[in-house]
Amino acid sequence: MRPEPARHDADAPRLRIDKWLWAARFYKTRSLASAAVEAGQVRVEDGRVKASRTIRVGETIEVRKAGLVWTVEVTGIEDRRGSAADAAKLYRERDDSRAAREEEAARRRAAAAGSPQLAARPSKRDRRKLEDFLNEP
Repeated sequence: MRPEPARHDADAPRLRIDKWLWAARFYKTRSLASAAVEAGQVRVEDGRVKASRTIRVGETIEVRKAGLVWTVEVTGIEDRRGSAADAAKLYRERDDSRAAREEEAARRRAAAAGSPQLAARPSKRDRRKLEDFLNEP
């Protein structure tokens, strides 16, 4: 009798990474999640993956989106998209990842506050006020 080959958590729930990213609300659509994975914006255990890669509970995923980086550990597998509260139960973000992301967001807010933002195109009244200001002696 031959011994049965060892299976590594064969009964553990698994799911495609693009579907999990969509269910965890990292991306609005599954096609956007798939495109991000193919572009290398998503890494599992520090390695590039394909959208068809299956993930398991306990794996570490790094998601880069809009210049921000989330490093999360998978805590649940769900193939249906639910509420934001349900999606938050699917992963746990590392403390250093959260701190770095908040620091980057604060840096961006400070940079945006320092640059003037015009609400819209100047009106005729605004143009006249500017001309009067510039023509003062």
